[in-house]
Amino acid sequence: MTLTAFVLLILSLALTLNLYFPVLSNARFMVYSFATGWMAGELALQIALIEMLLAAILLINGSFSGLIGFFAILALFANWLALLHHHYQGQALGPVVESALQKALGVDYRAAINPDLRSALQLAPDFATQLRPFKRDKTGLTITRNIPYDHHDLKLDIYAADTRPASAPVLMHIHGGAWMYGDKAGQAVPLMQHMARLGWICCSVAYRLSPSATYPDHIIDCKAALSWIKANIGDYGGNADFIAVTGGSAGGHLSALLALTPNDPAFQPGFETNDTKVQAAVPFYGVFDWSNRDQLQHNAGMQSILEDRIVKQTLAAAPTLFENASPLLRITDSAPPFMVVHGDKDSLVPIGLGRVFAAELEAASDNAVVYLEVPGAQHAFDVFASPRSEHTKLGVARFLTHAYSQHLAHSGARQTS
Repeated sequence: MTLTAFVLLILSLALTLNLYFPVLSNARFMVYSFATGWMAGELALQIALIEMLLAAILLINGSFSGLIGFFAILALFANWLALLHHHYQGQALGPVVESALQKALGVDYRAAINPDLRSALQLAPDFATQLRPFKRDKTGLTITRNIPYDHHDLKLDIYAADTRPASAPVLMHIHGGAWMYGDKAGQAVPLMQHMARLGWICCSVAYRLSPSATYPDHIIDCKAALSWIKANIGDYGGNADFIAVTGGSAGGHLSALLALTPNDPAFQPGFETNDTKVQAAVPFYGVFDWSNRDQLQHNAGMQSILEDRIVKQTLAAAPTLFENASPLLRITDSAPPFMVVHGDKDSLVPIGLGRVFAAELEAASDNAVVYLEVPGAQHAFDVFASPRSEHTKLGVARFLTHAYSQHLAHSGARQTS
């Protein structure tokens, strides 16, 4: 057995092992575990095929000779079966998504969706889309970039279909990146393009990033963006009466915090009287508790980032600041409809945070709370088209369309009463 074959075997096994058992306890290796697990998990089929091709070339060249080579081939076969199982787990996500929606919204929730909107909903992913996971098809869409929203020179992008309703519901997206990285153009694109094709106006907003920015700058900026959208989205064909918010990771935290703190003057300096209420929220794998009340963090890495770069104070010195920044501790019975999404193999944000947040929100809120726990999904699993990403995207579309239909029904009832 040659050194090249041995390296292929070790790398293949390590990559697959990390999919099923991501590193959690060590802050540094946790990041490496995420980076490799995220790509390998959502491209499991492609990686399995590449490994098979490389192994076949090496086998033909005699690199797996001898008894050790024979056992190495057996180990690679087991590895490929594990990768294909991971891929199939994503392909089989549809019933899991539907079950989560039915549990929260009712078995017949689709019957409550406006018939015109229901007819446009897609229930199963396109296989062709998954074959080109990084392709961003802009057909039929207009994307207007870098629109200033009159706050610290920050800007937003608007995604809209070329043909859309005269007054379209709005989806506001807040990007992730540990409150320090990322941008409004690189995340949640599959979801925003899909919702735009369903007739929504999607706004992806920028906010000031740490370490230059200090919390609560980030949430203030998001509130300012929302305020601008409410005042101006009508000029782009949007309906300011229905705005939903979404985001992943840091954006999951900010979208949940925004949804749970409507009109909070502490987060609206200079525009305290502006309405910042949203009608629905879909946070993905958010850091819902900065106080670590339940001791759910895998290690000290998250607290170190928050204290050193984001808040720039310690939790011990400013506990109230950390608590007020925690969506988990801002839950009220007036929370809008929520859909909380989290992968059960997330190495950066503990799955326990998603579970606890969804459970406490469901117990307190007068509105529906959908909790979707995605089997096998790492952090950021939804960034590009994959089986898990596509099934989740379609489920979010059904949730948002249901929420909008309920809004339309209630609005109509108010107008006729």
